[in-house]
Amino acid sequence: MKYIDWMEIIYWTLFVLLCIGEVLVAHVYKLDKKHVVRDWVEPAFEAMIIATILRIFVIQAFAIPTPSMESTLMVGEHPMAIKFAYGLYNPIDHKMYLDFNKPKRGDVVIFRDPTGKTTSMWIKRCMGLPGDTIEVRDKVLFLNGKKMDEPYTQHTDPQFQPAMYSPRDYFGPITVPSGCYFMMGDNRDQSYDSRFWGALPVNMIRGKAFIVYWPLNKLKVIKHIKIDVPQPMTASPAAAAK
Repeated sequence: MKYIDWMEIIYWTLFVLLCIGEVLVAHVYKLDKKHVVRDWVEPAFEAMIIATILRIFVIQAFAIPTPSMESTLMVGEHPMAIKFAYGLYNPIDHKMYLDFNKPKRGDVVIFRDPTGKTTSMWIKRCMGLPGDTIEVRDKVLFLNGKKMDEPYTQHTDPQFQPAMYSPRDYFGPITVPSGCYFMMGDNRDQSYDSRFWGALPVNMIRGKAFIVYWPLNKLKVIKHIKIDVPQPMTASPAAAAK
């Protein structure tokens, strides 16, 4: 069953209604500015315009439609992301500007659908930086040769899928290419991530998740895990990601 983001539907429905209301009271019926209806509609319309500008350029809310980040983020929760955390994306030349702060291992990152099949936003944890060596053996992640202890992850399937059928439980080793990042879901057995579609180009990153604001009883700050690993080892051309 496809997840329906009712918060987005409500937001844009309200936006359209306020736009229609502003046109009616100010341009069609031309109500006096002191009229009670116009006195309610115009401030609400102006507030909605400001909120929309903020969500496009500064912060933006998202919904979690799949269990790929459980139990860090649950289906139906709405995280908010800082859009300029890693720089500003220019849709004209498809480059990042003011990108002084780079994604770090352990950051929870918002990015465009890397498959190009939709315009939706995805959310995963950054596990590999450019030059890092990534390998998964028996569901265990090895980063630059170091076996990772990951208490923030979970495995829901006790069975192991052979590498010839799926990269889920046995993957790599590969080296993350320059200008790319390796993304993985915290719910490793139910995450469609870089193991399947490859490293993520930096220009597809749109922000850094920082808080879950809805539902109110799930209000929380999203944990960005600091991951210390050895420096990347020099990889052979055969091991480099393509």
